Amino acid sequence: MGANLYISEMYNRRKFIQLSAASASLLAVSRSVIAKAVEPPQAAGFPVVISTWDFGVAANKEAWKTLEKGGRALDAVEAGVRIPEADMNNHTVGRAGYPDRDGHVTLDACIMDEFGNCGSVAAIEYIAHPISVARLVMERTPHIMLVGDGATQFAVEQGFKKEKLLTPESEAAWKEWLKTKKYQPVINIENHQKPGDQHNHDTIGMLALDAKGNISGACTTSGMAFKIHGRVGDSPIIGAGLYVDNEVGGATSTGVGEEVIRNVGSFLVVELMRQGYSPRDACKAAVDRIIKKKPQTAKDIQVGFLAINKKGEHGAYAIQGGFEYAVCNAQQQDLIIKGESHYPPEDSK
Repeated sequence: MGANLYISEMYNRRKFIQLSAASASLLAVSRSVIAKAVEPPQAAGFPVVISTWDFGVAANKEAWKTLEKGGRALDAVEAGVRIPEADMNNHTVGRAGYPDRDGHVTLDACIMDEFGNCGSVAAIEYIAHPISVARLVMERTPHIMLVGDGATQFAVEQGFKKEKLLTPESEAAWKEWLKTKKYQPVINIENHQKPGDQHNHDTIGMLALDAKGNISGACTTSGMAFKIHGRVGDSPIIGAGLYVDNEVGGATSTGVGEEVIRNVGSFLVVELMRQGYSPRDACKAAVDRIIKKKPQTAKDIQVGFLAINKKGEHGAYAIQGGFEYAVCNAQQQDLIIKGESHYPPEDSK
């Protein structure tokens, strides 16, 4: 009996050792899997920053200074879009923007971070960097949007300099427009550079994916040239001109804001990516919806969407040909990609 008990104990001990070894092995594998799951897959394509139009190249380079150091996407997009806001040769964004029909330069901007926090200003005057005011609305108030005189007052209280924004060049363009007062936005700015022309893609939208895999976005504009005083487009409206969902991706828009607002365009693009659409296909579906609802209107306007997903994949689609977007990553800082479109470019029609 003693021998049988000894054999039984030896068997149980050997079985325990085997089970312990197996458990340790499984635990090691589990820890390895978990580690891989939480580590940002750098090879998947980030950090990366993208923005609308060719003037996004300079904006992206500024944003990259933050991203390449491992900085936050929110800081990157704010710094990036401040570049075109300050560009005296850019008449569709910031301080050199064309005025409304009454000669007022009014600016719109919004910003959104990886936590869903957002801030916005609309029809703000006398402040050169509306994007930075929008960020303070997000961080220092219980609100999301401030408009008009209230937005300007808030900016001054926060230390922003109040200054005249109507430049001599913009004023000359406005006076030229007053000769006819014809409100007919052109499709793409690159084909229309003479004074008095109206530009309907007056926006820089920027999306960044940082080294931690977090997404933020910013959008800023001087709005439609020679618009009715008080008009606000899609650019400062969360869900229209810009939307970010850190589980899925982000999207921004450019073009005639009224059509983007009607379709809650950027939110639509992100929700389509949630359903499994690629960034390009999501942008195309949003454009197709605009065309389907108003086919006659769509023939004469430009609307474009730009999107990025959590993998760092990006894409764009527009109603009219000629839409471009800029890409900046560790491999290249000045890449310009021509977005696909429903209609071909003007020069190929």
